[in-house]
Amino acid sequence: AFYSRNHTRSYFLGASLGGRQGINAADKFPSDYDGIVAGAPGLDFNNLMSWLASFYPLTGPPEAPTFIPRNMWTTLIHNAVLTQCDTRDGALDGIIEDPSRCRLNVEPLLCRQANVTANCLTLDQARTVSKIYRPLYGSDGKYIFPGMQPGSEVLARDTLYTGAPSPFASDWFKYVVYNPDWDPATFTTRDAAVAEALNPADIRTWPSSLASFRDKGGKLITYHGLQDEQLTSLNTERFYQHLEQGMNATSTELDAFFRFFRVPGMGHVRTGPGAFAIGQGSKTPEVEYDAMHNVLAAVVQWVENGTAPESIVGTKFKGDVVENGVAFQHRHCKYPAKST
Repeated sequence: AFYSRNHTRSYFLGASLGGRQGINAADKFPSDYDGIVAGAPGLDFNNLMSWLASFYPLTGPPEAPTFIPRNMWTTLIHNAVLTQCDTRDGALDGIIEDPSRCRLNVEPLLCRQANVTANCLTLDQARTVSKIYRPLYGSDGKYIFPGMQPGSEVLARDTLYTGAPSPFASDWFKYVVYNPDWDPATFTTRDAAVAEALNPADIRTWPSSLASFRDKGGKLITYHGLQDEQLTSLNTERFYQHLEQGMNATSTELDAFFRFFRVPGMGHVRTGPGAFAIGQGSKTPEVEYDAMHNVLAAVVQWVENGTAPESIVGTKFKGDVVENGVAFQHRHCKYPAKST
């Protein structure tokens, strides 16, 4: 009534669990939306919860020999990641453009003999670091979930490496998979198998094809921050590859309806040292509404004008405040292309 006419298009904008909802809508309700923006999507949800649950048994509580204090993540380990991987893109800027190419060598960080200080890792701590960056596998060798992406240490120290159980995963296993008596410290990959087999309310969200959404003319944009401290961005890359295989499609063929943009220096949906403002909402600084700088405008233009985005220009504001002015901008490339 307010517009005096019916709407002609329908769009979805969401991130994190909202990103999962966007992908799920494209899969199960392909006629609902003409265009979808699904940021940092929580896909393969059962296994995502198991991945989150795995950190507490891995790091242990603060008094455990496997635990790594907060300051060591932000100095020793993060600095080592930057030293080994930052310049691979040709720029020394404190931002890793492609974490999938970064393989941290922890050996230089090991304490020598009995000289244990805050500037080195014990063998137990070094093993913790190495396991965090590795994929999670089941006892049967089955792949469960990707490892954490290097470069996310500064933010992840306060989310995944705190020496306390993940509240999301704990509630999931206590109140959905098992019962309130379940102890997060006892988590093993056997629990992951139970959750995946149960798949409550079919929440998994791991489609191998979005052909119905494509055939209805739908357009889908996904983005993920490469310093995400809550959900490894490597899982969204994995999903892209999963679709390639399931739809027997090349990246060029997927480009016809689905485009994925990796955002270096972005945390979980927002924050971080990179040019993370791309019109995603979620309490991020607002950018101009045009298809070059804004993901929502980009999907609208794609649907209504047929012009697909080749890149998204992100903006970093000084102090992350719009009124302070622009610090820099960065062109985020369409996957599988890499920024340089």
